[in-house]
Amino acid sequence: MQLSDIFLRLGPDNFEQLLRSVSLGRLKTFQMFEPFKTRLRLHKLNTETLRKSAPRQWTRLEEEGSADLATDLAQAILISHMDMIKAVLDHLGVPHEDGFFAKDIDVSTYLKDGWQQAAWDKFRSQFPPAPLLFYINHLGWEVTKSEEVFAPAS
Repeated sequence: MQLSDIFLRLGPDNFEQLLRSVSLGRLKTFQMFEPFKTRLRLHKLNTETLRKSAPRQWTRLEEEGSADLATDLAQAILISHMDMIKAVLDHLGVPHEDGFFAKDIDVSTYLKDGWQQAAWDKFRSQFPPAPLLFYINHLGWEVTKSEEVFAPAS
């Protein structure tokens, strides 16, 4: 499974919510604003142009399956929700430094059976559902090389 598959399998409504959740301030802090704007092929990047570009970005993911676009979208979404990432990693017992884990750590040993549903149940009322669902799937894809997209039981 590719990263773009996570976006596509979560559907266009979740994708639109994910784009709405991107923090332009965080993009600037992490020096990702200009590269993100370029990757999305936008002349101007603000909340309105980002929101309006959702159908075009969705089509690009569907038709091109662009790994670069999916990676940049994922990074923008994830850095916009670092508080959520820290909370989920803390809950799962994964050692990290401000949401980032060391490259030499085997995070998969901390992800026990049912971790996705447990994380969803714990945080679905505390954080926006689309970013939480995306992060749970991204973590599974990145760490355990999951081929399935997690869909919560309720």
